[in-house]
Amino acid sequence: MRKKETITSLQAAKGSRKLVMITAYDALFASLFSESADMILVGDSLNMSFLGEPDTLSATLDQMIYHTRAVCNGAPESFVICDMPFGSVNTHHDALANAVEVFRRTRADAIKIEGGKERAPLIKHLTQNAIAVMGHVGLTPQSVRSEGGYKVKGRSKEDFDRVVEDALSIEAAGAFALVVEGVTPELGRAVTEAVSIPVIGIGAGSETDGQVLVWSDMLGLFEAFKPKFVKEYLQGAALVKEAVKNYAQEVQEGKFPTEEHTYQ
Repeated sequence: MRKKETITSLQAAKGSRKLVMITAYDALFASLFSESADMILVGDSLNMSFLGEPDTLSATLDQMIYHTRAVCNGAPESFVICDMPFGSVNTHHDALANAVEVFRRTRADAIKIEGGKERAPLIKHLTQNAIAVMGHVGLTPQSVRSEGGYKVKGRSKEDFDRVVEDALSIEAAGAFALVVEGVTPELGRAVTEAVSIPVIGIGAGSETDGQVLVWSDMLGLFEAFKPKFVKEYLQGAALVKEAVKNYAQEVQEGKFPTEEHTYQ
């Protein structure tokens, strides 16, 4: 069993080893991932992957707490981060109250908040009240409707400079690490070099301090669409369909259950 990561060990990894983060939403898969992942993110992507919603905005605080509890139960030795859902951190009061609720009702090690320098005062308020915060800059999925879709960041100088400024602001507010999503590789590198905290990339090139993927994307189970940045390490959907087909065929032909699978 690997030793559980801490904020200290994660920050010490910057520049010395690449960090691995993966999403999980339940105890079973969290237990399977914990041996290899440095961090497990309970992402609000769960409603896209498993509820069939078109974006992440429908996730609620109670949902996130339920799934975070499950992940913590399945992977007690993993560093677990809970995504704060859309609308849960709009004010300093709500953000602190909801973050405290996450910490009271789960064993999460940290929360994650989307947004740039406009979120810095709020993140500072949280970190000054014993809440460990991971930031999230670049493409922020919770902004998909206000921005008119998922748009790669960093293709203009203004955009490039804004994301770097966002990262610096989030670091100054006390965040222990950052996710940078959906940016050009040059911007991913610039953000990583600009801050002293670990930067975890998703669709941000290879020069960040680590990477994160949604587990159902990484295992080839999500068939609705495949983002450009996803590499499938398993043809999961095809394997599952074949297994279920074999099961159905054996049931229909009377080949299952056999004596081996029958109580005596």
